[in-house]
Amino acid sequence: MSFELILPFLRPIEALLLDDSISEIMGNPDSSWWYERDGIMRQDESISFDGGKLRTGLEVVANRLGKKLDEDNPVLNAQLPDGSRLAAVIPPVSRPAPALVIRKFSSRKYTVEDLISRGTLTRPLAEFLAEQIRNGKTLLISGGTGTGKTTLLNILGQAIPEHERIVIIEDTSELRIQKPNVLAVECQTDTYKASVSFDDLLKSALRWRPDRIILGEVRGTEARTLLDSFNTGHSGSLATIHANSAVKALRRFANLVMRSHQQATYEDVEAEIGEAVNFIVH
Repeated sequence: MSFELILPFLRPIEALLLDDSISEIMGNPDSSWWYERDGIMRQDESISFDGGKLRTGLEVVANRLGKKLDEDNPVLNAQLPDGSRLAAVIPPVSRPAPALVIRKFSSRKYTVEDLISRGTLTRPLAEFLAEQIRNGKTLLISGGTGTGKTTLLNILGQAIPEHERIVIIEDTSELRIQKPNVLAVECQTDTYKASVSFDDLLKSALRWRPDRIILGEVRGTEARTLLDSFNTGHSGSLATIHANSAVKALRRFANLVMRSHQQATYEDVEAEIGEAVNFIVH
């Protein structure tokens, strides 16, 4: 894992950054530092990081990534060169000091065999899901933060037939689906340049001749566009959604669709989803 860009400005947490067994690093405004390893949160009480120096470091990192971090732009979301995600806030949003979260990108390519060996999937279920994807069924993968939705999406996406064209839309590029004909695009919502949203990209994707559309996460007005795409010839698509159960995933999808289509009844939207989505994998 490569952190050459940010290491000079984040030296007090260098050990955490370079530890490949750590998946997430969190610094709080009270100057406490936490990390996640194997799904377990732990505090590192040995880290001492002056709030002023952390803020200066974050401002320099933001600048090098082509972004702004100052009192007029106190929230930063950025992708590091190795694919890791950096999210930070500074005063006045967080007080008395900045806060940051680094979600580290794993270069390891997990396979369906890894999930089976860990007990996440049984072999019959893995084979069943792969068969449904090959046959063009539409799947939503639901779960909470850090539960492995993206990892599962990456693995299931490998079941898409080689001859099909795939368009991948993400907020931050994480998916690595190895197929011959892939167009992967990324939202641009907090840069110096014009904003490009999920919905902008999804509407464009419908003109990019996709056989399959893979959406990193359904979370806003793009839900209406995605549902329309499901019902107008783009079945067989895959997406993730934040929810605490499969049933709640369907409700959340319906509520997101309703936000930008309030003239429709909830029952009509439910019926549309029922026709378009074949499986929820929670």
